Amino acid sequence: MARRCFPAAGAPGALALLLCAVLALLPSDSGSAVQTAVNITWSSINFKTLLHWDPKPVGYVYTVEMDGYLLIREKVCIHTDKTECDVTNVILQNLKDTYTARIYSEIPYDEDNFETSPYEISSEFVPYTQTELGTPTVTYFEQKDKILKVKVADPPTPYRVNGTLQTIRDIFKNDLEYMLYYWKDQSTGKKSAKTKTNQFAVDIDKGKSYCFYVQANIPSRLNNQKSQKAV
Repeated sequence: MARRCFPAAGAPGALALLLCAVLALLPSDSGSAVQTAVNITWSSINFKTLLHWDPKPVGYVYTVEMDGYLLIREKVCIHTDKTECDVTNVILQNLKDTYTARIYSEIPYDEDNFETSPYEISSEFVPYTQTELGTPTVTYFEQKDKILKVKVADPPTPYRVNGTLQTIRDIFKNDLEYMLYYWKDQSTGKKSAKTKTNQFAVDIDKGKSYCFYVQANIPSRLNNQKSQKAV
């Protein structure tokens, strides 16, 4: 537990400072030292966003404080003994803002301590450019004569407009495209097609069986461009 220090009456200044330093290093009342968070990582798919960190607290708790260029600091997961925090509702306020998180290590019910609890700061996170794309759903496919037709559904997100859940297409609009990769069964020669819509119609050889998969893609991104494969 962090303790407030006052010079003892008649004690030399140097001795008083040394006494303060020793008291500040004492462990919490549980006997375990308070540790700051390490291995802080962001996990985000379709804007569903979690913070993860170590270690599991013993004798203390964590509080997460979110900050952004356009966000007034907001505390979430207050006094939690978990090492995970769902910050989705915070980042949904502005998907293009740049966020950081302060993770405070606190002694619960320590009302006599008015000092700032020790904390660590996460790396920056921009939801619009860094959230991973979820796997789209293939809703229909048909191989007929010389045409392969495929339809996909946009993955949903937790973002709402007037109470309606938005898909990744609603958010990324023209930044989003779909890639179709297809090949003859038992062949390694793979072809591809792309579309800004949710439908494909590609030419194939009549009478041959084909395999395929679809991925969502945002080509303007430097990282996390493609989703997992949908088959």
